[in-house]
Amino acid sequence: MAARFCVECGAALEEREAFGRSRPVCSACGHVHFEDPKVGVGVVATRAGRILLTRRNHEPRMGMWSFPAGFVDAYENVVAAAAREALEETGVHVRVGPLLGVFQEAGSRVVFIAFAAEAGADVPVCGDECLDVRYFAPDELPPLAFDTDGAVLDAWRTLAGIGGAIAAGDAAGSSVELESG
Repeated sequence: MAARFCVECGAALEEREAFGRSRPVCSACGHVHFEDPKVGVGVVATRAGRILLTRRNHEPRMGMWSFPAGFVDAYENVVAAAAREALEETGVHVRVGPLLGVFQEAGSRVVFIAFAAEAGADVPVCGDECLDVRYFAPDELPPLAFDTDGAVLDAWRTLAGIGGAIAAGDAAGSSVELESG
């Protein structure tokens, strides 16, 4: 939902040119409202060569399988957030490893930071945000929830030396070329 009123003075916002593009600007005090992205984090957590996935219990894409993931809280370290989300959703402690990449679906305000992780010995248990949680062999994964999941998996396969079908960054909307100017 787009902001309609100024957070500084409460006056109505209007669309105006600000910092090189059209943005909501306060009609009274001139404060520029920036639509900031949401930062999500997740892990491709493995144990004995199998990948830990959750079946989503909420929209978007309820009922689909996904990596343990969620949003970073304000001022939270992204690595700590990835470990927290994995524990909350699966009951499994993970040791967060290397960065797999930064991904974004076309038109989405969510920026997703993916890490490789090693899953601990805990027995997986569904948290409130999932319908099921289990390990899958990398070549027997169910259909995954998000367009960028192929690129995330490919980055993990490259790191693990397995190889993959899609080069990291090649999923729809996950790479952008900027014009120099």
